[in-house]
Amino acid sequence: MSPVALITGASRGIGAAIARSLADTHELLLGGRESDALTAFAGSLPNARAWPVDLTDHAALARAASGVDRLDVLVHSAGMTELGNIGDATADVWRRTFDLNVFAVAELTRLLLPALRSAKGNVVLINSGAGLRANPNWGVYAASKFALHAFGDSLRAEEERGGLRVTSVHPGRVDTDMQRGVREQEGGEYEPQYYLEAESVGRAVAAAVLAGPDAHLTDIVIRPRAH
Repeated sequence: MSPVALITGASRGIGAAIARSLADTHELLLGGRESDALTAFAGSLPNARAWPVDLTDHAALARAASGVDRLDVLVHSAGMTELGNIGDATADVWRRTFDLNVFAVAELTRLLLPALRSAKGNVVLINSGAGLRANPNWGVYAASKFALHAFGDSLRAEEERGGLRVTSVHPGRVDTDMQRGVREQEGGEYEPQYYLEAESVGRAVAAAVLAGPDAHLTDIVIRPRAH
């Protein structure tokens, strides 16, 4: 019986690349908002099915999680970015960002922790370079990613002795639709030749998940190569 991996934000970008990297070794639950694209992507992979849910709807999340009775890997890849000056960031901007980037991660992990403990599994948090360094106009997003890093460190400290592995992955800029949106917000040119490929992040996640039982990859920082 193959191990089971649940990946949020799996319909595109980094989440989809992670799904492709784990498709040959795991049964996949592909998390995302209900859509034809999510269903079609699941159909393109072996042993994959769509797991549609609004991650910020905690009642819906609890219902969806209740149907997961076996889980070896949980990858949190869903996220959002709203750039802007802290002086202009309203409470709603902070709330939207933390709802998806932090609170949904914490709640889904809590709901699935019994299954992950039983499997001595892996939790992978797709973080960001902004989770290590905060720059102007990135304050809200960076704060959410710093919080996500702290969440991962605390979860690891609490659960590692029981066999759970927790990995924080900090990519630099990645060639994705989300990055196009970021560059539009920044008013800059989109230059994919200087960015990571999503598949590079997917392979890094697979390395953490497939590491031998003696190894625990705790923090992975990935940067584009200099040109």
